Amino acid sequence: MSKVYIFMADGFEEIEGLTVVDMMRRENIDIFMVSLNDSPQVTGSHGITILTDGTMSDVNYDDGIMFVLPGGMPGTNHLAANKDLGEMLKKAAADDKYVAAICAAPSVLGGLGLLSGKNATCYPGFENRLTGAHCKTDNVVVDGHTITSRGMGTAIDFSAQLIALLKDEETAKELKASIMFNY
Repeated sequence: MSKVYIFMADGFEEIEGLTVVDMMRRENIDIFMVSLNDSPQVTGSHGITILTDGTMSDVNYDDGIMFVLPGGMPGTNHLAANKDLGEMLKKAAADDKYVAAICAAPSVLGGLGLLSGKNATCYPGFENRLTGAHCKTDNVVVDGHTITSRGMGTAIDFSAQLIALLKDEETAKELKASIMFNY
């Protein structure tokens, strides 16, 4: 079965990363939380420490269908600095696998040249880092196999969109309704 890899770096925004984890697990989607550290332990931008499923050396690119980047600072900077992750994301985009990023993390995709000519969104103020993108202000923007979102307040929309792509719209809609998502 194909797997979703969610990359966690010290300083990640906890809500953006863990909302994806929680909602996907509710739908029995096979996910793997990846630490960019040498150990599975990662501390978010608000001092919350989590235990991931493993490290970069545990990622099996071939079984990956989706690669997800939560934002937050300095987590986004750590994601951008990881050359192995960058190469993996470029290969995923070339192979038409899903690449998703929220908040400041779309800047990682922009820095890799993965947003050129695509519609994308990000946390306000990071637009200049979405190199070559057509910047939008929608909560979530899907352009082919690239999914971007604005920030912590759009984490449920972002997660639901990822689920809709992996399963279907109805499943995502039912999940949002079950968690009393309504604004």
